[in-house]
Amino acid sequence: MRTSHSDSVETVEVGLGDRAYDIMIGSGLIARAGQEIARRMPGLRVAVVTDANVAAAHLAPLSDSLSEAGIGATAITLEPGEKTKSFEALQAVVDGILSARLERRDAVIALGGGVIGDLAGFAAGIARRGMSFVQIPTSLLAQVDSSVGGKTGINTAHGKNLVGVFHQPKLVLADTDVLDTLPEREFRAGYAEVAKYGLIDRPDFFAWLEANWRDVFAGGAARRRAIAESCRAKADVVMRDEFETGDRALLNLGHTFGHALEAATNYDGRRLVHGEGVAIGMALAHRFSARLNLASPDDAERVEAHLKAVGLPTRMADIEGTLPDAEALLGFIAQDKKVSRGALTFILTHGVGQAFIAKDVPASEVLAFLKENHPR
Repeated sequence: MRTSHSDSVETVEVGLGDRAYDIMIGSGLIARAGQEIARRMPGLRVAVVTDANVAAAHLAPLSDSLSEAGIGATAITLEPGEKTKSFEALQAVVDGILSARLERRDAVIALGGGVIGDLAGFAAGIARRGMSFVQIPTSLLAQVDSSVGGKTGINTAHGKNLVGVFHQPKLVLADTDVLDTLPEREFRAGYAEVAKYGLIDRPDFFAWLEANWRDVFAGGAARRRAIAESCRAKADVVMRDEFETGDRALLNLGHTFGHALEAATNYDGRRLVHGEGVAIGMALAHRFSARLNLASPDDAERVEAHLKAVGLPTRMADIEGTLPDAEALLGFIAQDKKVSRGALTFILTHGVGQAFIAKDVPASEVLAFLKENHPR
């Protein structure tokens, strides 16, 4: 993996042979988007997939940048929110791509957070049997996680991200300036994924975050460092296991519990957004590991203390409104795509920075733990 630096931009390469691509992280990248895309893919046209909120703030400068680079663009604007990751929205995006008469050699640009990135990437992966794809993530969560690695998909009534494809982007442009317009709740939710990388296998990074998280929230060099370190961490795993047949599953730390809670709240972003679900899920994973005598309760307390300090929820009781009972939550977990032939698989831990894949976790242990932690 290659990394490079300039005064305002850091570049991390995801080394996948002839499908390698750059993640550029820094200031002013939307204004440079047309130039960077044209340099890598000359002579193409694009469909920009975005949502109404992001379009109001960032579509005009992106369109100007594309126009200046001689790139013809069609905008496809969707409603914001997790519920947009649906078959209906997927059809609307594919119809928009085909109506614009884009060809296979053209590209789809995802301008938005994780919902738009996952949806647009899936559309790019199936329209004309696979088109080029560029990620311009506008949330912290998308910049450090969902825009990198090629996992795309939509939700169904059966659970989150159960329909999708692996489809790697050609370029990721993480413009750190756009994070200044994020609501604080959204920034905190994205920070959960930053902390995740420290908790998986970078204990020194987690310790740095404990000491410097206020500077990350404030912006500048600390924020760029946190994003770049997160992207390096994800790129390392993706290069080892692109299609999640092995240790890429470690990136799901906190997600099995978190996805179940998102499904239990019917993906209602007023009650719970994805990063908040991950934060609760990571706290639960550490507490569950301690319950199984795999890790010290002190580590679970340390993780919870840090997530609380930055303003993230850490318990099911922190979710507004009522939740389905423990048996129903176990049902959502059993539907999760990390289940293999009916056996429950969790990412558990031996301590901070020591996550591992635990297969054949007894459902009875999970149910008992959910009952202990249920707010009822």
